[in-house]
Amino acid sequence: MQELPLNESPLLGESHPRGGRSRARPVASWREHHGWSALASLRRLMSRPVGTLLTVAVMAIALALPLTFYLLLGNVQKMGEALGQNQTVSVFLQPTQGGSAAELTAKKLRDRAEVASVTVRTPQQGLDELARMQGFSGALHTLDSNPLPYVLEVLPRPDAGADAVERLVADMRGMQGVDQVQDGGAWRQRLEALLGVGRRAVLVLAALLVIAVLLVVGNTVRVDIAGRSEEIGVLMLVGASRAFVRRPYLYAGIWYGLFSGLLAVGFAVLVELALAEPVARLGQVYAGKLQVDVLPPWLLAAVPVAAAVLGWLGARLVSAWQLRKVA
Repeated sequence: MQELPLNESPLLGESHPRGGRSRARPVASWREHHGWSALASLRRLMSRPVGTLLTVAVMAIALALPLTFYLLLGNVQKMGEALGQNQTVSVFLQPTQGGSAAELTAKKLRDRAEVASVTVRTPQQGLDELARMQGFSGALHTLDSNPLPYVLEVLPRPDAGADAVERLVADMRGMQGVDQVQDGGAWRQRLEALLGVGRRAVLVLAALLVIAVLLVVGNTVRVDIAGRSEEIGVLMLVGASRAFVRRPYLYAGIWYGLFSGLLAVGFAVLVELALAEPVARLGQVYAGKLQVDVLPPWLLAAVPVAAAVLGWLGARLVSAWQLRKVA
């Protein structure tokens, strides 16, 4: 049915910018009504600031929660890296292995794709390190010879997975001249497993809260349409199509989503600022290795847009269902 621009819309209590039937072309009339619907729906939301603010705040909290958990998960991963997620694996050679054998073994390890670097520590360096430790300096003077072996400090690549590092450790244990390999692989695997659970939890939480946003917008639009069912019936009797009637509600959903997305970004930024100081103090303890991770700018920019789309979708689904009941 043809959309008829009305002189006054009972739905919003606003005057249409042009009276009577529009003499403009259909596309111009359609574009004009879109602009009017967007402004009229915004004015209506501003006319009830308390209710609008409460709805927007609830949606913003729902959107900010997955952002916050994503931020915390990223910082936990940074903390794991700083505290030793990719920690050095110590390879102790047999006491009979000399410097040339240690260098040859180190060269073989450097050629592996999962190895970032290999440092050779001589027995004298190990002895000097023990001498600097309290309680050992006196005992070392009684030794006739240096009993310490050559040690290779192998640093896996940051992008090497737990399985690759585990295979590397197993291969090093089977290398000729190797006496012992010390590796915190179990701790690394636990951390990676926990991070995997955390990522999945963030995805599930985000999906649930997206549904919550759809329900909040949908219920708000449903209540508004139900309270104006008689007015909507009159409009449809005089020739207004369902698309014409529901258009202001779709823009209302967009405004709800856009405002809640902007507020959710503000909440996420506040969380970042709240974490900055304690993480900075923690980073000082670990010689500056630990720094707070922040949400990427593209994600912060995408949240209001995605929220506006969710608001439109919630309003679209509920208004289509509700208008069928009214008609």
